[in-house]
Amino acid sequence: MTLTKKIKDKKVNFEFNKEYIKVLTDKISNNDAVFITNSFKEMHPADAADLIENLNQNDRESLIKLNEFKIDPEVFIELNESVQSEIIKYLSSASITRILTNLESDDAIKILEIVDESEKNSILSELPPKDRFALLEGLSYPEDSAARIMQRKFTAIPSNWSVGQTIDYLRENKELPEEFLEIFVVDENFKPIGTVPSSKVLRTSRETKMLSIMKDSPFLVPVNMDREEVGNLFENYNLNSACVVDKNNKLVGMITYDDVLTVLNEEAEEDALRLAGVGDEEITDGVFVKTKRRFNWLLLNLFTAFLATWFISLFGATIEQMVVLAFLMPIVASMGGNAGMQTLAVTVRTLATNDLTKNNFNQNILKEFNIGILNGIIFAIISSIVVQIWFQDIQLSLIISISMIITMIVAGLFGIVVPVTLKKMKIDPAIASSVFVTTITDVIGFVSFLGVAAYFL
Repeated sequence: MTLTKKIKDKKVNFEFNKEYIKVLTDKISNNDAVFITNSFKEMHPADAADLIENLNQNDRESLIKLNEFKIDPEVFIELNESVQSEIIKYLSSASITRILTNLESDDAIKILEIVDESEKNSILSELPPKDRFALLEGLSYPEDSAARIMQRKFTAIPSNWSVGQTIDYLRENKELPEEFLEIFVVDENFKPIGTVPSSKVLRTSRETKMLSIMKDSPFLVPVNMDREEVGNLFENYNLNSACVVDKNNKLVGMITYDDVLTVLNEEAEEDALRLAGVGDEEITDGVFVKTKRRFNWLLLNLFTAFLATWFISLFGATIEQMVVLAFLMPIVASMGGNAGMQTLAVTVRTLATNDLTKNNFNQNILKEFNIGILNGIIFAIISSIVVQIWFQDIQLSLIISISMIITMIVAGLFGIVVPVTLKKMKIDPAIASSVFVTTITDVIGFVSFLGVAAYFL
């Protein structure tokens, strides 16, 4: 029995249901390392990682400590960071070293980052000098830099070579990457001057010089470039790979589209979570970890809620004069908050992709102003009709319609102004914007509604 089935000689994973997990946990309890090892070999690394993540913490620990079970490096890199950090505590230095030596340098650096400092030096000392130097160099760069996601294995040839020399080199050199789409052409100082698709090399006669078939002016990515900027570069210019250069423009590594795809997915997930105030939370995180990560933003929200309440208290006499106002206040504030968050989400995304610039900022401000007016008028009409039918009070209908227009306009404007302002202040707009926008829209909604009511009453 195995954890996979065959359909027309193709191995297909069962759905990760309770029965599926129970089979694995029973085998773990019985210390059946052979069965588990064979089953994991039949799975794709991503599926094996999903299976491990679906185990509880005790079963994961038992699995890793199982006699003769060795986790596949490719499986380990597919695990989310919280599970990696958990599992790495159960691994010996020799096991961690084995994992590192079987991964690309960019993946190895990610693993080394979560190793305790006390253990990191001993692990590095067990690595071959070349690998150790590459990892230490990678760790010396900022966490979000291009150097952290680049591969140090690449294919580069001198500019004076022919196609025949290049093909012979590719066949004989065992240190080259197993897979590559482009060959970098470098000058005598090892500075990249162009690229040649590997397919073009195979289709060109041996006597042809590489200079005559290369594409000039390759995209040069500085080692310190922010990885999000690298992602935008690949996206804008539809790149398969790009060479990474040091401060002297010497070729030191390459970045491929799959590395960038991972970065873009991580950044998108990160922005979405930060907008909700939960940081880099993982589904496998424990109760106390999740509570700790959410606490600060909930505490800040509590204080902002008290601030909004204080503004409401300023209009206590108005509310006492017409108690029904208390029932309608949340409508205006809620609509303003939702409108503000819509604009905020779009703005944070455009800032992340560098689509919002100085040149089009005023245009986008005007656009959000017009959207606010249009939405404000539409929902003012709808709200006033409902209020009139409900309370039979034309004055109350007029109050909610005016305040709705004001709130929708202000919400749209602050939804774009707040994240842009925070970015100029070197504060991540994805983290802090939601709290400020929510507070502003709530306050404006309450003040506009009660202020208009105080004017008419």
